[in-house]
Amino acid sequence: MSKVSMNASRENTAPEKSFFEQQRGLLVRDIGVSLENVLQNLNNLNRNLEGIIAVGNEFSSVEALWSHFENVMAKDSTSAEAETNGGQDEETHQPQSESKSEGG
Repeated sequence: MSKVSMNASRENTAPEKSFFEQQRGLLVRDIGVSLENVLQNLNNLNRNLEGIIAVGNEFSSVEALWSHFENVMAKDSTSAEAETNGGQDEETHQPQSESKSEGG
């Protein structure tokens, strides 16, 4: 008889949920599903970003080679310009010094 009385008391003490509680339960369930979707999408994004980084890292040696090439070419062009400008500067300085020596 104790089992029967316990079941009866459970049914009597568990009142129906109010409309607010029902709606809150539905919203909490929807929020949980939405958060699971967000988590799955963030995991997909993380995997994609890791893949992109891996591909980028594969090109690091190529980038280093091109960077070295660029630096070498920049040094060559700078030294060539210095030689060209150096010769012109000397020519322009000589007449000025000659004109000063002639005038003085």
